[in-house]
Amino acid sequence: MPSGSAVTIPTSWRDQSSVASMINAEWWLRFDDPVLDRLVRSALERNTDLLEAGARVEEARAQFRSAASRLSPTIGIDGRSARSRSVNAFGMGVDQSQAAGEFTISYEVDLFGRLSATSNASRKAFLASGFARDGTRITLISTVVSGYALLRGLDEQLAIVEETLKSREAELNVIRRRTSSGYGSGLELRQAEAAFEATSRLIPSTRRSITQQENALSVLIGDMPGTIDRGADLQKLLRIDIPGALPSELVRIRPDVAQAEMRLASTDRSLDAARAQFMPSFQLSASGGTVASTLLSDPISLFSLGGSVLAPLFRGGELRAQADAAAARRDAAAFTYRATVLKAFEEVENAMTVVRRLNEEESAIERQIAAVTSSVALARRRYRSGYASYLEQIDAERSLLEIQLQRVSIRSARATTVVALYRGLGGGWEREPTAGRGAGHD
Repeated sequence: MPSGSAVTIPTSWRDQSSVASMINAEWWLRFDDPVLDRLVRSALERNTDLLEAGARVEEARAQFRSAASRLSPTIGIDGRSARSRSVNAFGMGVDQSQAAGEFTISYEVDLFGRLSATSNASRKAFLASGFARDGTRITLISTVVSGYALLRGLDEQLAIVEETLKSREAELNVIRRRTSSGYGSGLELRQAEAAFEATSRLIPSTRRSITQQENALSVLIGDMPGTIDRGADLQKLLRIDIPGALPSELVRIRPDVAQAEMRLASTDRSLDAARAQFMPSFQLSASGGTVASTLLSDPISLFSLGGSVLAPLFRGGELRAQADAAAARRDAAAFTYRATVLKAFEEVENAMTVVRRLNEEESAIERQIAAVTSSVALARRRYRSGYASYLEQIDAERSLLEIQLQRVSIRSARATTVVALYRGLGGGWEREPTAGRGAGHD
């Protein structure tokens, strides 16, 4: 392996609050939301990216079978028949009907392991394609769950805005009556109308975001853009447990790391095959058959047995260049593996930190909402008692609406970050069943 490609696995996470636990492949069921479960399963059945990844697995499987077939003998049969006229030594035409049949077998003796190394490289590439499909599956599941959580967050924001708009409308009607009866000023009426319209403007923009999110989810599950059913609210989606794992387990439970490992193993075997090209190749062959003709009284049996040795003497540096290229691909795969492992640890560390910080931020914003709610009540009492202007009440109500929407955004971010943590820890995939399908190691 090239220098600089080694990876030292840490013994602990920076966030020591995480504990090791097993992640169920169907972890989204912990949300206890049948609608979400249907969306995920629909995506797993009909998502085009996952179907494409499955097709690539089948392509790699066929390429592996093709490479493995070169380790077996080649057997063939040849049958021929013809009707001809020729000229004999006496200048006379001779008509002839003839038929021949031949059975052939050839076998390359893999003394130096070139064919087995090529087959092994194809097998590792096939396994890597399977891990790539599993990685696509994990990403798909997390994207569906995150998209659903964001959609439910937008629903909650819309509900807050609509409730605030009803309150603003009721206040506007009161101020209109006060103004028409001479107890209110035109300035207060205009301020109330501006506050009402400012809140009203948030509804179409929020609904636009909801429609876009629904369309994205619809396409993700393999449907045409359309509406999405609703199930659990955002608050219920936040009740899922925070997963954890030991650092040493991460290189075992993430399919992208397993894919990079198989790619490295495949390029290593390809390098062995390229080096074996310098050695002689041994070919054994045998054939047997019969020729029958109207010019012969009896059919004639034919056979041959032989072998050949082909050794490269001079090819202008082609074999050396091919070996150097294979070595460079192996080194690149080693660096890719290291980068994949480092990226995996970065994603998990970031998700753990973000979840913890968002929890702290949500606790702080809850206290802020309590304080702003009290200020709104005080501002309303001061306005009704004549000790403050209506603008003071509007400012307090505007602050409350902004903070309520921010709380929903924080909750949505927390839900999507927890989903990202499940994805980062390999949730939605189990390596052992995959290994049972032929993902062993040499």
